[in-house]
Amino acid sequence: MSADLAAKGRSILETLVGFDTTSRLSNLALIEWVEEYLSGFGITGRRVPNADGTKANFYATVGPDVEGGVILSGHSDVVPIDGQDWSSDPWTVTERDGRLHGRGTSDMKAFIALALAAVPRFRGGKRPVHIALSYDEEVGCKGAPDLIASIADHVPAPALAIVGEPTSMAVVTGHKGIALHEVRVRGHEAHSSLTHLGVSANMVAIGLMGELAALAEGLKGRADPDSPFTPPHATLTVGMMNGGTASNILARDARFVFDLRCPPGQDPLDILAPFMERIAAVDAELQARFPECGVRVERLSHTPPLAPVPDGPAEAFVRSLTGDNGPALAVSYAAEAGQFARAGFATVLCGPGSIEQAHQPDEWIALEQIDRGAAFMERLAARLQA
Repeated sequence: MSADLAAKGRSILETLVGFDTTSRLSNLALIEWVEEYLSGFGITGRRVPNADGTKANFYATVGPDVEGGVILSGHSDVVPIDGQDWSSDPWTVTERDGRLHGRGTSDMKAFIALALAAVPRFRGGKRPVHIALSYDEEVGCKGAPDLIASIADHVPAPALAIVGEPTSMAVVTGHKGIALHEVRVRGHEAHSSLTHLGVSANMVAIGLMGELAALAEGLKGRADPDSPFTPPHATLTVGMMNGGTASNILARDARFVFDLRCPPGQDPLDILAPFMERIAAVDAELQARFPECGVRVERLSHTPPLAPVPDGPAEAFVRSLTGDNGPALAVSYAAEAGQFARAGFATVLCGPGSIEQAHQPDEWIALEQIDRGAAFMERLAARLQA
């Protein structure tokens, strides 16, 4: 039976990968396809759109409208392929050496495809499966909060949530949170030989990034020696920066974006408090010289961590399906599981594929992982029928 489900999942995966759902684009074509697919089984779902209607979360209940169901959650968006050297079309699933290549194969359309392939099995359960798809996970887990709130309002209380990030089908009980910030500096243009007549936004930004680098280094000393995370401490990196118009002009504008990833128990706002005080001081200094100058900070996202719950109900349930008897695992990337947990859902991460293949050129998932994911869905369907 699971071989048939794996084959169906692969077919659906080929369709899902064919939708370019890079986060900067709409995901509505994929959502429409899922809606049409589910309608073939007499199942209707609910969209939870973004503010301008260009994207949407979506969820649907498969099985009876009762409490005690299982949420299978995945994000529909993928990261860009820009600048990556692919050996085949990223938007077409290509098999090579026992691997399926394509953007999103591992992260995380295979999980979604297998959940959809299992819909005929789930329909006969005494407890339901709630298939939940989000948007904009890859740019700060922005879509999931509205999705989760709608599920909490309209779905009889589920027993647990499984977020299908690629974990090689191991059960992951903890992940770090992420706080993403953008810093913009406005300077005052002048000839680069006359530094006293202007303010270089680039030079100000460099100084601020230097302070973040020092802060990042200091975080290593705050590591909990018993932390399950690798690395064990909070991490801070500047992921994007740009500014200036010419080498001989004091830059008018500079911009950089940084992320701070904290394990449970560490508050990113507390960690960043001294830096924010420094921002305020620099802003005042610049405005004193030129009123139009200054520094502005915008928090782009603040995704909570998933704190491990020893012997929690979600972990016990999913381990019973996977046969995973290994030690509890925690991952250093951020995910939507922490948002589900904060809303009161017992939650773990578990899905086919490896995070090591995610976001890479020639992203792939092993056929063996498709088979394992299909077997998991079969066992879940059987459990819910009991």
